[in-house]
Amino acid sequence: MMISGRCAACKNQRRRCPSDCIFSPYFPANDPQRFASVHKIYGGSNVGKMLQQIPPYLREQTANCLYFEAQCRIQDPVYGCVGIISKLYEQIRNAEIELAQIQTQITCHKLQLLHPNNAETNFNLLPTVQAQSSFQIPAESTNPPQFPWFN
Repeated sequence: MMISGRCAACKNQRRRCPSDCIFSPYFPANDPQRFASVHKIYGGSNVGKMLQQIPPYLREQTANCLYFEAQCRIQDPVYGCVGIISKLYEQIRNAEIELAQIQTQITCHKLQLLHPNNAETNFNLLPTVQAQSSFQIPAESTNPPQFPWFN
């Protein structure tokens, strides 16, 4: 159901916006870039077909996902969303490594407190680990993203 005027999709395609327009609830006239992005990547006709083929209660989520994926593909034409997933996976892995290093440090310090006489001989073998924040988006790489679940 259309609120007023034509939706962004109908404006983009220069057509009349019918009262039952499949696009109007998800591509409002006040956000033309939303439909333009989706149209650029998927094509308006294909988006309309996708929206018609899924249940109405999933259409808003679908339109949001299509927009997000289109934006990712426009920003990174090679990897799109996969590039973001790869970067997030790398951040998780770096955080897990940092956590393991800090847990090792804590264990070593606890053992030094429990056994102060052996501290010189046993616990100085482990180097002190510098804790650094790993919550930085890594620099863009020319290597394709690696996912352990695909190997």
